[in-house]
Amino acid sequence: MGVVTYDYENTSPVAPARLFKAFTVEAPKVWPTAAPNAVKSIEVEANPSSGSIVKINFVEGLPFQYMKHQIGGHDENNFSYSYDLIEGGPLGDKLEKISYENKFEAAAGGGSICKSSMKFYTVGDNVITEDEIKALIKGSEGVYKPVEAYLLANPESCN
Repeated sequence: MGVVTYDYENTSPVAPARLFKAFTVEAPKVWPTAAPNAVKSIEVEANPSSGSIVKINFVEGLPFQYMKHQIGGHDENNFSYSYDLIEGGPLGDKLEKISYENKFEAAAGGGSICKSSMKFYTVGDNVITEDEIKALIKGSEGVYKPVEAYLLANPESCN
């Protein structure tokens, strides 16, 4: 097994606290509403807390039917959260899991800087390339960008 680490930053006009809520505790409500062309539903094993399993079900026609995440933790004071993608989605037979550490920081002039650190754990001698990682990030924007647009259009959401 090999491990490849990749760091990624993205800016957003949405405040860190609202993005944090939309991608953690309010995700089961926000994602299917904001991204109905991608997310059918989100099922949470229990309260979205450390160790809980979250299943994201995608609409028909997308490359993946579902993904399962195991929540590592949430820090509401620092707008950070971590989780492992443990089943489904892009894992296939090449990846054992993908670990994510995300943090939303205030940007100068308003909005946020979204910082992500990802660790890709490969199966056996498999290798994941930077191009494959960038394609996975691009795919995740199919949820991220609609959620961002939803928050901008609905200023009362995730406050």
